Amino acid sequence: MKRDRISRTDLWAALVMVALWPGAVGAEAVSLLGRAGFLPAPRAALLRVEGTGATGPSLFTGRAGAGLFAPRATPRAPALPLSGAHGAVARHLRDLIARAEAGPKGYDAVQHGARVAPPRPPTALTLAEIEEWIAATPGQPHAIGRYQVIPATLRRLARALDLEPQTRFSPAVQDRMADRLLAEAGLAAALAGRMSRADFMHNLARIWAGLPTASGRSHYAGVAGNRATMTWAQFEAGMAKILPL
Repeated sequence: MKRDRISRTDLWAALVMVALWPGAVGAEAVSLLGRAGFLPAPRAALLRVEGTGATGPSLFTGRAGAGLFAPRATPRAPALPLSGAHGAVARHLRDLIARAEAGPKGYDAVQHGARVAPPRPPTALTLAEIEEWIAATPGQPHAIGRYQVIPATLRRLARALDLEPQTRFSPAVQDRMADRLLAEAGLAAALAGRMSRADFMHNLARIWAGLPTASGRSHYAGVAGNRATMTWAQFEAGMAKILPL
């Protein structure tokens, strides 16, 4: 095979272009690598970087993929707000999750381990004011609201839902955030019968520490004092009413 001459600098530049720009620029770089004999031409397209979709939500773990070559993609989820039958199911799911997470304070709940509470009830705070409270009280839990959202997830959801810093953390906003997480957990697939109820329940338990896995324990048992606040039998009974098979 005849090879075009390519310097080491050009080789690295081509590889970077392939990784960062999967469109026309990346395609041109792939072509260059192929002509230089570094790639068989028929397989060059394998180097294209495509969006990968969901990486799996979690209120208790960071989001992977922050490196230079990580695909820039947000988790796939149906359009929000949910409506019709899907909306009714989401409402019942939110109520079940709130039983495990928030207790009687509901939308104004703050993690019981927070030594310094926010200056006002959470529903009276803007997202910017919640961030100020978080910054001013390091070293304590900051899970907040009916669905006990932690800071990293709060920021991610605010970006995903295009919420401004001055948006109030109202019940409606909290419900929108919960619906986004339900969608990421596979609500549409569960409703369509493409995901078993048990699998969907385990996905929910990976998001909310108050929900149990089939073992009866929280997926995050022992991490920062997390524990399941209902039994698997109670969780299953509640889900059977919401998602009957």
